[in-house]
Amino acid sequence: MSESTIRVAVVTGGSRGIGRAVVERLAREGYAVVVGYAGRKDAAEEVAGAVLAAGGRAISVQADVADEDQIIELFERAEREFGGVDVVVHAAGKLALSPVAELDLAEFDALHRTNVRGTFVVAKQALRRLRAGGALITFSTSVVGLALPGYGAYAASKGAVEALTRILANELRGRDITTNTVAPGPTATDLFLDGKDEQTIDRMAKQAPLERLGAPEDIAETIAFLASPAGHWVNGQVLRVNGGIV
Repeated sequence: MSESTIRVAVVTGGSRGIGRAVVERLAREGYAVVVGYAGRKDAAEEVAGAVLAAGGRAISVQADVADEDQIIELFERAEREFGGVDVVVHAAGKLALSPVAELDLAEFDALHRTNVRGTFVVAKQALRRLRAGGALITFSTSVVGLALPGYGAYAASKGAVEALTRILANELRGRDITTNTVAPGPTATDLFLDGKDEQTIDRMAKQAPLERLGAPEDIAETIAFLASPAGHWVNGQVLRVNGGIV
């Protein structure tokens, strides 16, 4: 594949969890992938190295998703290295659990800085740079619908992402670029498993009719579909990818 025809994906939060699974899945589809990461340089380089070892193309780039200058540089690296950007998957996110009455507002501000401001910052550059035929995919959570106690700040931040989805689709009118939000249910990542005992994990796994936790690869398959020509007629949607939890 020539430099002019290679498809290029930027994946924020690409060093771990769902983001890593997305990097690996898109690389298998032939994408050159930019692995965006916040602090885990070792993990990001490991992911990029695995793609390279399998014959793919990847670089890792450190960037705070809420810092506009750093995200501009991330996109410019993608353009310098690979010639452009076709898919942006904004998988970076932050989780904080607390009843609203006990919520530390400093923690609330940090969560919204990453989840809300970060989505706006990444979307701003994606809208400016994506090539025709491209896709922007952001992340919410099925907790927005489930309304679980303790998830108030997190669900509120992801509700903002969902509200943005249709507006972004309309702002991209006429450019042949789609934008959708994926809202996973309980998924076996470090972010989800941290701080939960086995009883809690087992109870949450049984919420879905399929009676298991999602795997990062389950979510990555949906992302790969939305990024592909086969998924290009899906636009402005929030997809609950959760095994049937309602």
